[in-house]
Amino acid sequence: MRKLTAVNSLLKRNNYLLPRHGSSQTAAQRTSSVRETETETKLPKMPPFNYSPPPYDGPSTAEIIAKRREFLSPALFHFYNTPLNIVEAKMQYVFDENGRRYLDAFGGIATVSCGHCHPEVVNSVVKQLKLINHSTILYLNHTISDFAEALVSTLPGDLKVVFFTNSGTEANELAMMMARLYTGCNDIVSLRNSYHGNAAATMGATAQSNWKFNVVQSGVHHAINPDPYRGIFGSDGEKYASDVHDLIQFGTSGQVAGFIGESIQGVGGIVELAPGYLPAAYDIVRKAGGVCIADEVQSGFARTGTHFWGFQSHGVIPDIVTMAKGIGNGIPLGAVVTTPEIAGVLSRRSYFNTFGGNPMCTAAGHAVLRVIHEEKLQENANLVGSHLKRRLTLLKNKYELIGDVRGRGLMLGVEFVKDRDLKTPAKAETLHLMDQMKEMGVLVGKGGFYGNVFRITPPLCFTLSDAG
Repeated sequence: MRKLTAVNSLLKRNNYLLPRHGSSQTAAQRTSSVRETETETKLPKMPPFNYSPPPYDGPSTAEIIAKRREFLSPALFHFYNTPLNIVEAKMQYVFDENGRRYLDAFGGIATVSCGHCHPEVVNSVVKQLKLINHSTILYLNHTISDFAEALVSTLPGDLKVVFFTNSGTEANELAMMMARLYTGCNDIVSLRNSYHGNAAATMGATAQSNWKFNVVQSGVHHAINPDPYRGIFGSDGEKYASDVHDLIQFGTSGQVAGFIGESIQGVGGIVELAPGYLPAAYDIVRKAGGVCIADEVQSGFARTGTHFWGFQSHGVIPDIVTMAKGIGNGIPLGAVVTTPEIAGVLSRRSYFNTFGGNPMCTAAGHAVLRVIHEEKLQENANLVGSHLKRRLTLLKNKYELIGDVRGRGLMLGVEFVKDRDLKTPAKAETLHLMDQMKEMGVLVGKGGFYGNVFRITPPLCFTLSDAG
């Protein structure tokens, strides 16, 4: 199975995915026609892979669904009309209970960086588990300091002090608190369409109603999103940044704690910020006394290909960087990295995180850095991601349902619209395509406020053969 071959097959297979000049059918008529006349399509050939899983003898899909419904939160949901029961994974592939292999182009929501069950990461974790898996930072253990040293070596400027957490939400919560303590201000500027977590402060910074509960969320001002595709100023980053200035002037005391922004919006639909936006926004915020926080939870750890960190492609150096997901290749781990001066604010009281810096997790994180370097995964992300983006752009030029192709490296988005001029979100068509992709053996994610964007964030070991 090759990803591009699968996408192209589906575009031809589904009658509502017509060439730009060719039909007067409505989207509803085309969708109805698809579901009435859909015929089996020959599946593209999966690239060879030298592993086959042993027979699965665990609970059935039906049993798992029943237990989820009885014992787990009703807020949990799953992809696909027929849920996928993944029982094993290796590198860029996952296997279901029947041993069928799928190409994982979602990577556990941009979390699997090196590859599923990468032997170097697995061996490092197992080795550490045999020594000690938890001790708390109240005792000395070299794994946390060794990893911190390696981590800061990847960052520019004076970003030299690390605080370890368990997730991206925790990291962003801590970063926002540090910004407020350091500046003595409460107000923080975030972006519309952003996602920074689902705890108290981070839910306030998040700016999509889909992810916000009706609880107190104060002290955050959401600026106009510098979205080159849907934004009011197109690709003019400086015009968008003027809204940050206006928010500070008219919505705050004139002084702010900081600005938090993703280098590429992930949950929001792989939205790249308009060129020139971050330098201008950072300058405005710093003049108002604030610090700048780069949320690298999804875009960090070489995913964007051209750089190790997403913010580097914007030519800025933040004051605080948050990270998670790819940092541990699936191990629960997050971090905040900042300057010694800002880090000092936490010494005013006792700050403690029971599992932050856990030896097992930091051993995994250190292994991830080694693998990215030794296997040249940043270079691979750039090579394969650029190839995949070119191929997707060719499909955009052929099929009117594709409104936009965007992103960097192996963090790509494909936005589907019913009307290119009106940019009407094609939500139902996106769900249908996503389900059919799964049936053809390719797993992609879904995002964007309207749920009409394919999120393509595979493990960084994704190959040209996988991309097609």
